[in-house]
Amino acid sequence: MLFALRMLLLSVHFVVATLAGLLVCLARPFNPANTPLCARLYALPALRILGMKVRVDSSVLAQHPRPAVILANHLSNHDLFVFGQVVPPRTVSLGKQSLKWLPLFGQLYWLAGNVLIQRGNAVRARQAMTQLNDTLHSRDISIWIFPEGTRSHGKGLGPFKKGAFQLAVNAGVPIIPICSNTYVRQMRLNRWHSGDVILKALPPISTAGLGPDDVPELMARCHAEMAACIADLDRQAEAAR
Repeated sequence: MLFALRMLLLSVHFVVATLAGLLVCLARPFNPANTPLCARLYALPALRILGMKVRVDSSVLAQHPRPAVILANHLSNHDLFVFGQVVPPRTVSLGKQSLKWLPLFGQLYWLAGNVLIQRGNAVRARQAMTQLNDTLHSRDISIWIFPEGTRSHGKGLGPFKKGAFQLAVNAGVPIIPICSNTYVRQMRLNRWHSGDVILKALPPISTAGLGPDDVPELMARCHAEMAACIADLDRQAEAAR
C-alpha cells in the first residue's frame, strides 16, 4: 500500500516539477542556471516522498573550481532525485540524443541547456565533445557526466567510458568525482524509512599537463578512488541501519 501511494505521489510530483521547470526554461532557454534549479525541483520533494534519509558531504562541490568535469556513479533512475540536490551552479549534464524526444521531460532537459550527443554515431559524438571543449571555457560552465554510461542497478561500479576523461584532458579542466553509496541495495519503498543515501565529493583531480596518452591512467585512478569511496560509504550506510 505504501509503495503504491509513493509511486502515485511521485508520478504527480514528476509531472508538476516538469511543467514548472518548462515554464522557467521557456523564459530563459539554455541558461546554465536552469539545470541546477530544475534538478532541485525534482530532487527535494521526491526524496521526502520516497522516505529516503540523505546525508551529504559536498563541501568540495560547493567550492569547486569552474569549469570542471564532475563524475558520478550511476545506480538507477532515482539518481535524478539523489544527485539532483547537489548539482553546483552553472553545471549542465551530458545525455543521449534520444532523451530530447521524451514527452515534456525531454524538452525540459534540452531547454535547460544540457548537452545531447548521438551515442551511436561516433563522428557526431566527437564533434559534440569538441564543441563542448570550447563551451566549458567560453560559458564558464561545468559538466556532469556518468562515466559508466549506463545504470549499474547496485552491481558495483562499472567500467568507465573514455569520453569524459578525453574531454577533461583536452579542455585542461579538473575532474571532480562525487560518489553515492549503493542505496538501491537497501531501498525498501514499502517502509516509512525506505533507505539511507550518503553522498561525498572527492578532491579535484588535476589534468594540467596531461595528454591523450595519459587518459588510461587517469581513468584507472578515478575508478579506483571512486570505488574505494563507494565501499566506505556502503559501510557507513550499513552501520547506520
